[in-house]
Amino acid sequence: MYDDHYGLTGRPFQLTPDPRFWFDTATHRKAMAYLGYGLAQGEGFIVITGDVGAGKTTLVGHLMDTIDPTRLHVIKIVSTQIEADDLLRMVATGLEVDSTGLTKAQLLVAIERGLHATARAGRRTLLIVDEAQALPVSSLEELRMLSNFQTGGHALLQIFLLGQPEFRERLHGSDRLEQLRQRVIAMHHLDPMEPEEVEPYMRHRLSVVGWQGRPHFTPDAFAALYSGSDGVPRRLNQLAGRVMLYGAIEQLDTIDAHAVAAVVADIAGDMPGVKPIVVPEPPAAAPVAPVIEMPAPEEPTPEMPAPEEPTPEVPAPEEPVASPPPLDEPVPEARPLPILNAQPTADPRPIRALREEAAEVAAPQPAAVAPEPVVADAPEPALPTDADLVARVAMLEARVDEQDVALRRVLKLLVDWAEGEHMPAPHLHTSRD
Repeated sequence: MYDDHYGLTGRPFQLTPDPRFWFDTATHRKAMAYLGYGLAQGEGFIVITGDVGAGKTTLVGHLMDTIDPTRLHVIKIVSTQIEADDLLRMVATGLEVDSTGLTKAQLLVAIERGLHATARAGRRTLLIVDEAQALPVSSLEELRMLSNFQTGGHALLQIFLLGQPEFRERLHGSDRLEQLRQRVIAMHHLDPMEPEEVEPYMRHRLSVVGWQGRPHFTPDAFAALYSGSDGVPRRLNQLAGRVMLYGAIEQLDTIDAHAVAAVVADIAGDMPGVKPIVVPEPPAAAPVAPVIEMPAPEEPTPEMPAPEEPTPEVPAPEEPVASPPPLDEPVPEARPLPILNAQPTADPRPIRALREEAAEVAAPQPAAVAPEPVVADAPEPALPTDADLVARVAMLEARVDEQDVALRRVLKLLVDWAEGEHMPAPHLHTSRD
């Protein structure tokens, strides 16, 4: 039904093994390497195991398509708890030997003659036994006996055993199968597909039947198909076929994870062993913060106020300078100054007092600062460190020393002027003469 709806030439996910749909996964590639190695050896047993639906039968079908029938005669047996005698008769039938009415001894002789006849025709004989886990120990022992037939130092029969995982456990756990274990030259276990192999696997099978991209599978659909099948090929084929049927019924051109989850939920209702899958919802988009539009700054008006005329600077009044006395005027007698003397005073207290007064004047006075606006969560101002305090004290002391030197220079000038005011200028008398 769905193949007609989507324009396909066949059913890409049929359960019957078909070598046309062979897909070379990593585990199947390794199994084929073991089979090729065994064929090159031409003797012994090769054991391939895998879970139900892992692709063992498809592997055998692909092998049959790759071998040359003119050089290798293949006998294939699907085991269903076949006893030893029946197994020998099936091998004889594969060699075109009539086993009717033959005893076991006669049957073994007839099988050996048939193997020799095939070898004389230039062909080797390969026996493939599928579902080997169902064989009783007696049948496995008969297979071991058949592997002993040889001619000219070459084995006449090589045997491939395909089975489920329990066959491997049985082979390693039974003491009665020790001789058979020693004849196993290669063994491999088929694992499920990896998640990244599901998409190319499905695309390959769809392309075999003329798929042109309809329906389209989203990436999350392939992830959901892997979750619903665990990568087992047969389970994946079963689920993919149901999904294609669901898409045809619902008229879907795109199949996503929700469609696969709906099919898995439907299958889980019929098969209690199937667990429904949960499709993760896409993450919600993060809320976008509202954009606050700030008002544009007002443009200045074209009429600008006339610039204020600068006020003229009034020069500070000059201090009156004392003019020297006339030449013919008698010099008044010197009178002692109340504070200033010609000789420096021995008492240092006036100078210390002046220094302290000058330090108070030179100290920076705190200017009136407008109160700063209160800012929420403003960091507290950092306290000055000891290094800052020491630097500030040193600066103040340097400034006081400078003012002390300047004050001493002023005092000395005043003393010199006072002394010079009562002494006749030598150069003036000289000019009189």
